[in-house]
Amino acid sequence: MGAVSTSLVEEARTIFSDLGYEVTEDGDELRAERKWRTVHVTTDDPDDAATHGRLRCFVARGDQANTVRERLLSTEPDYDWAVMRVDDGEYQVLHPSGDVLPAP
Repeated sequence: MGAVSTSLVEEARTIFSDLGYEVTEDGDELRAERKWRTVHVTTDDPDDAATHGRLRCFVARGDQANTVRERLLSTEPDYDWAVMRVDDGEYQVLHPSGDVLPAP
């Protein structure tokens, strides 16, 4: 039997749920809510992603995460954003400043 791969969206759902967010589907995205914070979570390319919301998280596989971050830096969108690099159930968060936060 071959290896079963979890979709990037499902991995993002699990990560945000484990962090205590209430996660719901919102069209092609996920909406992660906790306290006053709502994060719009997407696996879309930044050029194709929706622009609503104040906080956005772009989820990408490790080999694409830095490219997504660089594209966001060059376009300077009107919302706060981060990129979540996901590989084999592990993740890191890349912020615009270049800081990388390891998973808790």
